[in-house]
Amino acid sequence: MAPQLAANLPASLARIFSLEDLESQARRRLPRRIFGFVEGGVETNAARNANRAAFAAWWFRPRVLVNTVDRDLSTRMLSKTWSAPFGIAPMGATSLMAFECERVLAEAAGEANIPFVLSGSSLMPLETIIKANPNAWFQAYIPGDRARIGPLVDRVASAGYGTLVVTVDVSVAGNRENNARNGFMLPLRPSLSLACDGITHPHWLFANLARTLLTRGMPHFENVDAVRGAPLIAAQAERSFGRRDALSWEDIGWIRDRWPGTLLLKGILDPQDALRAETIGADGIIVSNHGGRQLDGAMPSLAALPDVARSVGNLTVAMDSGVRRGTDVLKALALGAAFVFVGRPFLYAAAVAGKAGVRHAISLLSLEIDRNMAMLGCTGIDQVSPSLLVPAQTNGLSA
Repeated sequence: MAPQLAANLPASLARIFSLEDLESQARRRLPRRIFGFVEGGVETNAARNANRAAFAAWWFRPRVLVNTVDRDLSTRMLSKTWSAPFGIAPMGATSLMAFECERVLAEAAGEANIPFVLSGSSLMPLETIIKANPNAWFQAYIPGDRARIGPLVDRVASAGYGTLVVTVDVSVAGNRENNARNGFMLPLRPSLSLACDGITHPHWLFANLARTLLTRGMPHFENVDAVRGAPLIAAQAERSFGRRDALSWEDIGWIRDRWPGTLLLKGILDPQDALRAETIGADGIIVSNHGGRQLDGAMPSLAALPDVARSVGNLTVAMDSGVRRGTDVLKALALGAAFVFVGRPFLYAAAVAGKAGVRHAISLLSLEIDRNMAMLGCTGIDQVSPSLLVPAQTNGLSA
């Protein structure tokens, strides 16, 4: 069935025609500190900005007069058929942006039959989310301590998750200067300026913060370990994630032996690391520079994708970072990705209009992909190949 826009959209979505429109709406609705936490990268934002610029390095070469009436966006990945070739990437502390945001994202993804990945730095228990979406995946920030790794892995398996995503590009925390400048730091400390920021955004204050405190109490990092983590305002909140700079390939192999389900590694940019992941028994990787939130100046995910995809055999290769348009999804697929994950726009959608916003965002991206496939002369995702792309030209030279 061809994708369609949801009917009876709330007024807050009336002028949302693309994922990019959601950012400006979310900026108005969210306190400056909260929006800055989501929107920013690290240091100069060079890596974040490069993710978007990388898509402009490629142009399409469409085929015409092709009957594309029976277009189909469904995509087979990791033994399951999904309704579209994209999913919702893991994002931390999302319930600061919208009430029970992790559940909202999970339910909307489940209803649309696209993957949702719950972040290990989420503020709702992983057991709650798997009930909301039995096909949800779990992403972990693994500390370099097997005494903590093992019980967490066992907890995720016991909850019923079939797919574990281990993020491997966070040996240390990125230098997120924007958070310091905005006053958003862990532990989150109450202050007069923080109170003013909330008061000037009453929708967020009452629909999210007050409602959360009244119904669920102070948010905690629920899924860092096998047991409940520290509250946001606790001094040990940031330290609860543990040291990760001791984590090694030997630890990943140990996790592979212990974890009974599908295993992906997220944060791969180098072909040699992709080969190592394949050798160690991972089922897939996510090519990612963490949305530009770790190493400033790290190469864009899209730029790394072709070499990584060519380097592996049967390993499933997905990518994230910088995806905003249906054309972005199709370029990533043409360059070797089997699947694409999108982060910030879905979080903005939840902040603007809750589950209705996320549903609308999924529909918008699906419609763009469907329309673009028709103009490229494709009826199925399997027809999206490198032959559809040419390097963009600047002053007669390849970009």
